[in-house]
Amino acid sequence: QVQLVESGGGLVQPGGSLRLSCAASGTIFSILTLGWYRQAPGKERELVASIPTGGSTYYAHSVKGRFTISRENAKNMVYLQMNSLKPEDTAAYYCRLGTYSGMTYWGKGTLVTVSS
Repeated sequence: QVQLVESGGGLVQPGGSLRLSCAASGTIFSILTLGWYRQAPGKERELVASIPTGGSTYYAHSVKGRFTISRENAKNMVYLQMNSLKPEDTAAYYCRLGTYSGMTYWGKGTLVTVSS
């Protein structure tokens, strides 16, 4: 079983920065992609950024140039550096892991609130 645990969320002022971390543990085979999603109150969950194994990173248009996704394969970690945060970035952020065999795992999320 694979567990994903996010951390790093919190309250930050507009223009500030946060770094989210996601630790994957358990029996992990052949990671295809790691990604960050977010869900704001009353809205659907959306893809924020993803980083596939051996592929190019993807960013949602709304965060391009402000957020950076990275991964540390040896530690089964994925990060999301968020700069120049805006109130509209307020959401619960979720880590997702997808495998080559088609399995998908989700973390329980970490809350990011951008407010003055």
